[in-house]
Amino acid sequence: MPIVAVDDTDSRERGMCTTYVATRIAERLAAAGGRVRRRLLVRLNPAVKHKTRGNAAVALHVAGVEAERAAAVAVEAVAEFAAASDSRTSPGVVVADRDVAGDPFDPIGSPIPDAVAGFARRALHERLSVAAAVDLADAHGFRHAAVGSAGGADETESVAGRGRIGALAAVGAPAAFDDWTVERISYRELDRCGTPRDVDVESVFAAAEEGYPAVWDTVDRETGTAVCVPNAPGPILHGIRGDDADACRAVAAAIDGETVDRAATFLTNQGTDAHLEPGRIGDLRDGAGYRVAGVVAGAPETKQGGHVHVAVAGDRNAVGSDGDGTDTDALRAVAFAPTGRFRDRVRALRPGDRVTLCGEHEVRAGADGPANTLKLEKFAVRDLFRTEPAVPTCPDCGRSMSSAGRDQGYRCRDCGTSATGKVETPIDRDLDPGWYEVPPSARRHVAKPLVRGGFDAPTHPER
Repeated sequence: MPIVAVDDTDSRERGMCTTYVATRIAERLAAAGGRVRRRLLVRLNPAVKHKTRGNAAVALHVAGVEAERAAAVAVEAVAEFAAASDSRTSPGVVVADRDVAGDPFDPIGSPIPDAVAGFARRALHERLSVAAAVDLADAHGFRHAAVGSAGGADETESVAGRGRIGALAAVGAPAAFDDWTVERISYRELDRCGTPRDVDVESVFAAAEEGYPAVWDTVDRETGTAVCVPNAPGPILHGIRGDDADACRAVAAAIDGETVDRAATFLTNQGTDAHLEPGRIGDLRDGAGYRVAGVVAGAPETKQGGHVHVAVAGDRNAVGSDGDGTDTDALRAVAFAPTGRFRDRVRALRPGDRVTLCGEHEVRAGADGPANTLKLEKFAVRDLFRTEPAVPTCPDCGRSMSSAGRDQGYRCRDCGTSATGKVETPIDRDLDPGWYEVPPSARRHVAKPLVRGGFDAPTHPER
């Protein structure tokens, strides 16, 4: 009862979709007498440079067919449907001859080796090599294959069959992650790929309203965008995400438009924040996702292009940190223009606010040397700075005092009253404590929407 996994079958320009290839594999396995018991859509590190937008691998848990036959079927289908003519596409297949008749999500009885589960976890946070995947697959007797184009090369190694990295991670995913959501994917007729999708947007919004909050990120109400309908030239008509499979199927069925050619329901780690790990400002790896605590160290600035930048210093006393004192390292948190109204939340921050930031860390070259940047996905306001220094007001006449000279405080010119220095006065804030997130149209697949709950402070979900 093997696990059949595949990755890197699509192309940014030529389209295709790994879930579609896996769906065709599932159909051929069924024709060969097999039965697909479970379909997993596994999101990997969103910072990997050669990814297409979603960076997903797929694993099929199969009964009724031997591993050798399953591998042959998978390779044949990948060779037929993958966009291997793109030199940057490098399909790979991994087949693990493991008994998944029980529950592979049970960490005690899982048939998945610990090392493979560890590889899956690393695939969300690191950039792994084909050699590492091949060595681990060989060590456990897994079948694997590179299919089609060699996929070019990078600076360090040949990347033929690079998809074996994601495929092996998909094999290990059930033992690696404990939070799973659902996506119901509907596919269009293959010969329509590359043409505009015919989807009735009003029906999408009506179905999304009916399904919320069990079904989420279907639309962006602020921009009027049907988020579930992709723009890429692949075979997906729409993908409905949520926490309940029946609710996702109901929303998909309520959408009007062109003919649905086939459909499939996947368990997935998307919408879970599986890519984020605890971190400390000043000690972050390039190309990894983090959750870090800090203190706003400067006023937010809107840069060219509409991107909003704010400096944040490490604060080991803030929520989510584990030390004492304040770091001197600074991080540049950025809300990019496509995050839309989320930027207004960032603009409302003030120096002294304590925050928790979530996003991808990137080291960028700058005029003054490398700059540590965090691409914001969400943040939490822990403590708002609610006062600011102000010139004191005369208690007798109510007018602002004037400086009495260097280090001599302030004096009212009319009444002669004095004050030793500035006073703290309350300020109005446009933020409340709690979590804020980018809107659905700007959300990464793997990022957890606030509507799912489980956060450690009040939430302000975007719809």
